[in-house]
Amino acid sequence: MASVRRKRGSRYWFACFTLADGLRVQRSTKETDRKKAQRLADAFEEVARQQLTARQAQRIVADTYYRTTGNLLPATTTRDYFHAWLARKKAETATSTHIFYTGKARRFLDWLGERATNRLLNITPEDILAFRGSENDRVRSATVNHALKFLRMVFEDAKRDGVIADNPADSVRLVKAAQRRSRRPFSIDEIKQLLAAANEEWETLILFGLYTGQRLGDLARLTWAHIDLRNDELSLRTSKTGRQQIIPIAPPLRSHLTRINGHTKNCDEPLHPNAFASVIKSGKVGTLSRQFYELMAKTGIVPAKRHRTSANGAGRGGRHNVSQISFHALRHTATSLMKNAGISSAVVQDIIGHESSAISDNYTHIDEEAKRKALSAMPNVFDDADPPNGNKELTQTPELR
Repeated sequence: MASVRRKRGSRYWFACFTLADGLRVQRSTKETDRKKAQRLADAFEEVARQQLTARQAQRIVADTYYRTTGNLLPATTTRDYFHAWLARKKAETATSTHIFYTGKARRFLDWLGERATNRLLNITPEDILAFRGSENDRVRSATVNHALKFLRMVFEDAKRDGVIADNPADSVRLVKAAQRRSRRPFSIDEIKQLLAAANEEWETLILFGLYTGQRLGDLARLTWAHIDLRNDELSLRTSKTGRQQIIPIAPPLRSHLTRINGHTKNCDEPLHPNAFASVIKSGKVGTLSRQFYELMAKTGIVPAKRHRTSANGAGRGGRHNVSQISFHALRHTATSLMKNAGISSAVVQDIIGHESSAISDNYTHIDEEAKRKALSAMPNVFDDADPPNGNKELTQTPELR
């Protein structure tokens, strides 16, 4: 039977109770009132003798504490813990990662609504499962799984911090990934259409995507300090792999850069000011990807997207379907064009930045001359036509500027 006692020098009553294996233990009740302390001791022993999950035990103790004292057991609300967790992670992660975490946290708290002000220990696996179902109706499976992995991480930290007894997201499985649609490269005619419709900044981004095969985020962050027109080289460190890339500048891209170089005032000036500002502010390329899609829709390469959610869930507020073609397709286009020109896979993959089995297995060194030859083999999209924005007045819509 549970009992209480005081220790010398302490003003609190200690609960004395027996565990299921017969071991007698003592725990402080943090109570100065003997009757209240006895009720807590009885609850401790009840929990100890029953086969309960950590979450059930935590709730029994919390409920007993409330009935005994009239106060909630000191605890953290879901919203407060998530905000504190984000503040802690800000010093531990890259800006783009913290922005990603913030977005996932905001989505979960918005889904909880008023329940976000309840205690974190009240979140159950059923809540996580319901959130998973809600997200699965709204976004792609990969995005749903990103959210679940984020929640597992947050609740695991809460468990480690002693705020909760177990992780409610651990038992919720990831959703099955939908079959990915095959991506296709652009045709040369499509690239010419895009260049004809683009303003100068997007024209430059498209040419860089085609003639370097680099990712949109890395190209958006370029400044003139990355460009060496004297040696016809582009140098950058990729954000995804951290790989240092030195890429010869293809002749058509060099001609374009020479034409626009007179606009610059110093080497730290971004090549693509609007794209640079967008990526630095958000840490992501979502806005740029949307603008590029609108540019493709303007030329008829893809169907236009509705801005508002329709009755069947279509539009930007509905479930997102991955397009078969995007800015990333320029990476596929560059690869295809060089391979079709007879360039070896090792050289192509070194330029694009993929880890090449030919390079890693045989320790092959790709020299600069081989890369220059490969890029020179690519077609000039300005052939048989004037540079798209050479002398014409821009009439781009605000969304695409």
